[in-house]
Amino acid sequence: MDLVDKIVMQWKAARPDVDTATVGPIGRLTRVCKKMIAVEEATFARHQLNMAGFDVLSALRRAQAPYALSAGELMASMMITSGTMTNRIDQLEKAALVTRSADSVDARKTIVALTPKGLALIDQAIVEHLATQKSLLAGMSDEEIEQLDRLLRKLSVSVGL
Repeated sequence: MDLVDKIVMQWKAARPDVDTATVGPIGRLTRVCKKMIAVEEATFARHQLNMAGFDVLSALRRAQAPYALSAGELMASMMITSGTMTNRIDQLEKAALVTRSADSVDARKTIVALTPKGLALIDQAIVEHLATQKSLLAGMSDEEIEQLDRLLRKLSVSVGL
């Protein structure tokens, strides 16, 4: 029995007339997400990053050499506003992890690229990040992880992500 089970039991006692079937899964997902984010942020902090910066560097690294994307492509991949994207790029540029330049074809576009320092950092951080993720799921078998992944994919679609 965990804390969420206790909450469900309390609601069943306090309001037996309401359906509490969703309290367990939603409560657990919420608690697990908060814990996972805290653990991941600690990993990023060891690399002088936060989750937002890691997301930008990761998107650029996945883009393959020359590790560059337009600001619009970055924004679309992260589903964030232009102001938020600008702030993230500003912070990474101050840390000399990315550069920003005008597109050679369309000067209205800004191209964001990893610097050698940014590339080295993300290549180190991703290894530790993946190890952190593996440790977070260490209590589950490979089959359970695959099943969880399928169910969470279905949930993502059902909530419109």
